[in-house]
Amino acid sequence: MLDIAVIEDPAAAEASLDPIRSAILHELAEPASATQLAVRVGLPRQKVNYHLKSLERHGLVELVEERRKGNVTERVLQATAASYLISPTALASVSPDPRRFADRFSAFWLLALAGRMVQEVGKLIAGAAAARQKLATFAIDGEVTFRSAADRAAFAEELGVAVTQLVDKYHDAVPSPRGRRHRLVVALHPVLKPSPETSHEPTTKEQTND
Repeated sequence: MLDIAVIEDPAAAEASLDPIRSAILHELAEPASATQLAVRVGLPRQKVNYHLKSLERHGLVELVEERRKGNVTERVLQATAASYLISPTALASVSPDPRRFADRFSAFWLLALAGRMVQEVGKLIAGAAAARQKLATFAIDGEVTFRSAADRAAFAEELGVAVTQLVDKYHDAVPSPRGRRHRLVVALHPVLKPSPETSHEPTTKEQTND
């Protein structure tokens, strides 16, 4: 089972977005039969079987084993991944093209870049898995709080200069036979504010104890 699978086929994407099939995929993080799933999702076994056949046809679940119980053969299946992402490839005709924006300060360009990353890394993961090779990637995730918009702008400017210097230092202008191109994406965006349901307002007692 993969940690994350990227769905490129439109039909598979449609199947995964169905609420019942999405619930079945969630339950199939661990192997289970249609009978076991019927109890968990509260549906008749025949209806669960119908959804399982669709998910299996689109490569979202796979057979783990077959168990013989009397005159019946019970099929045990498992999701092919713990989580799924839908690639922009599944919406090829309307997927965002980073070349249309090319503006460092555009949120739409950031989304287009993120979409392209999902598409390209998904293909690379599939290729590496087929070749039984490890995929060389690197990522940094963190948060920084700016005192002002001016500080944020200054940070972005210095970060751009630093990245450009690193690229100039390590970029092979005349690629060697063993060299390989890599894509570099650096992003900065505000952190989402917590929703009222998840935020915690201190009680009067908590406030007095501070």
